[in-house]
Amino acid sequence: MSAKPKKLPPETVNARLSRAKGPVSQFIARHYRHFNAAALLDAAKGYEAHLKAGGKMLVTLAGAMSTAELGISLAEMIRRGKVDAIVCTGANLEEDVFNLVAHDYYERVPGYRHLTAADEQGLLDRHMNRVTDTCIPEMEAMRRIESVVLEEWVAADRAGERYFPHEFMYKILRGGKLEKWFQIDPRNSWLVAACERNLPIIVPGWEDATLGNMYAGHVISGDVRNVHTVRTGIEYMTELAGWYSRTARELRTGEGSIGFFQIGGGIAGDFPICVVPMLHQDLQRPDVPLWGYFCQISDSTTSYGSYSGAVPNEKITWGKLAASTPKFIIESDATIVAPLVFAWVLGE
Repeated sequence: MSAKPKKLPPETVNARLSRAKGPVSQFIARHYRHFNAAALLDAAKGYEAHLKAGGKMLVTLAGAMSTAELGISLAEMIRRGKVDAIVCTGANLEEDVFNLVAHDYYERVPGYRHLTAADEQGLLDRHMNRVTDTCIPEMEAMRRIESVVLEEWVAADRAGERYFPHEFMYKILRGGKLEKWFQIDPRNSWLVAACERNLPIIVPGWEDATLGNMYAGHVISGDVRNVHTVRTGIEYMTELAGWYSRTARELRTGEGSIGFFQIGGGIAGDFPICVVPMLHQDLQRPDVPLWGYFCQISDSTTSYGSYSGAVPNEKITWGKLAASTPKFIIESDATIVAPLVFAWVLGE
């Protein structure tokens, strides 16, 4: 009886997979062998395999990924067709545009852990809003965008039209009103890339973002007469349900499914993943498939009673993932991890 061929060690398999890729991927294949490093590579290979099987991928953005300039890598993922829909917080939607038009006015604070209350007050007095180690300039970023988007809010309001927050952002990008203020290469803006592809974007909880607060103020002041001129919340869920159902039907003829790549936790992750049990349990559509791939990047360590710290298998009992769904969790800083996963998928 002939012996079974010896199974190749993971590092050999990964080295072979990386040969056709660039130096970043080859570095990952050589050094990322254990613990969260190995989980990163497994998740990246799973992402790649999911797409090769004909699948689609939804990416969620929590935290301050746009201010961390994730657009440098995410925009290319969008352009290359590696992302098919995005769910993000209102902050991530607007902060990508803030960075686009005011990058040169941003200030980095490397010693942010040691700032005193007086230091923070000094930043406030200068209208510099801090996000960890980065200060966003209010006048050059937030107020500049407010003046442009307010024109669109008022015009839609007077015409009796209603649009989602991301549609208003698409409008101002396509209108070209911001181009004179661009301070970074627009190829590094994930929202510009999404706009070019007319990518579906879902923005749950937009009201708590800076522009959401500003919109509420303009409703109170009477500049915008109809509070529902900007569509939000439940309407976004119905849009997501429609996108998921249509995409699942399109994929049914092949082997592909819809994947879920989650950066951070919170509403950006919880809102969209609930669309499947909603379709199953509330609309009685058992033929709608479960998510076919799942990965979460989070610095929230495994815990009990925490959504962000819950292990992926917990989602099985909620009707979100199947027992057979490939599941990955990378417990690390997304600003470090996500660009590396994207680099592998892009073959860099």
